[in-house]
Amino acid sequence: MTTVAYFDCFSGISGDMALGALLDAGADLEALRATLGRLGVAGWSLEAQRGMRGPLSGMRALVDAPETSHHRHLAEVCAIITAAALPPRVTRQSLAVFEALARAEGRIHGVAAEQVHFHEVGALDAIIDIVGVVAALEQLGVEQVYASPLPLGSGWTRSAHGRIPVPAPATLALLAAAGAPVTADTTPFELVTPTGAALLATLARFERPAARLSRVGYGLGARELERPNALRVWIGHAADDASADIVLLETNIDDQPAEQLAFALEQALAAGALDAWMTPIQMKKGRSATQLAVLVPAALEHALVELMMRETATLGIRRRSIARHVAGRSIVTVATPYGAVRFKRKYWAGHELLGAPEYEDCAALARQHQVPLRQIYAAVHAIIQGAEGVAAGDGSSALITSRLGSGHQPS
Repeated sequence: MTTVAYFDCFSGISGDMALGALLDAGADLEALRATLGRLGVAGWSLEAQRGMRGPLSGMRALVDAPETSHHRHLAEVCAIITAAALPPRVTRQSLAVFEALARAEGRIHGVAAEQVHFHEVGALDAIIDIVGVVAALEQLGVEQVYASPLPLGSGWTRSAHGRIPVPAPATLALLAAAGAPVTADTTPFELVTPTGAALLATLARFERPAARLSRVGYGLGARELERPNALRVWIGHAADDASADIVLLETNIDDQPAEQLAFALEQALAAGALDAWMTPIQMKKGRSATQLAVLVPAALEHALVELMMRETATLGIRRRSIARHVAGRSIVTVATPYGAVRFKRKYWAGHELLGAPEYEDCAALARQHQVPLRQIYAAVHAIIQGAEGVAAGDGSSALITSRLGSGHQPS
């Protein structure tokens, strides 16, 4: 059961609205703060406050990060994220969002992406918003992100470059690059911010998925509008996973350095590939080569073929449609004496089978406390087994939930 998130943007999207919606849908605030703490930057705080927008109750994500005169380049933002020891997918997707922002700003100002001075989007609060949203999606076990058409608003807004028209040029550039659908909405305010546009343009497919819903969250915007200023996120499991349209792309390459091929696979995963790998092979005349394989949803086939053509020396890519069986999974958080560790549970046919701690979390704690990695694994398994034993003895599952955090249960 693939977990999906659908951002229902009836009043637009910003970074803090997306973060609030995911918190309202069940992301754990304390675990999110711990993840963001790995960024190694000071001077920020994250709070969640329940409130109302019109008749709708939701969560307002309050990121406090005072403005400074320091404007970061892309390289500096990427260095902060790369050095943070975040879960691999959080690192990849966060970097991809900022790279998309840099490309959009570069096109607008006529400079290379590496030369762009990030202003609003490079400020500390935007870093917390973007990494926080990606980390919250990871915490909820979301593997595929979708989004509705976007209302953009109209009028003027202020930026570091002075007054600019709404939608902001960066917002339009991002959405145009993604081919995002927009609605005819002339509300006299900015409804989609560059940060919100970058998140969706990088992470989402602009369609509503067929899914079995499990929870809904509302993220509140700061402004009061005539209509509810909120973003709604639907969380659920993709319907009919076993027959989902999946494409395997393959190509053989014998004339390109391995680090460039590894970079191509990183880009493919950040662009939405379900999996990607390299295999050493021998071609005709005994030549050593590498086979690149990328597993993608059919809707992303064109984009991933274009990426592989751009990033590799290939002259052709094989493709074939495949079917797969997908086990259900859920992510829970285990509080160990060393710190919090995410634990992935596996389900098949309504039964829980195996589970495993997340390596990145365990490795970070092992380095922090200078203990063997296996010691962290053993602590996690002991707590999991102890909690399940208590639950089996008294017939209560509430104790497991309270000790381990919330997670998707098999339906």
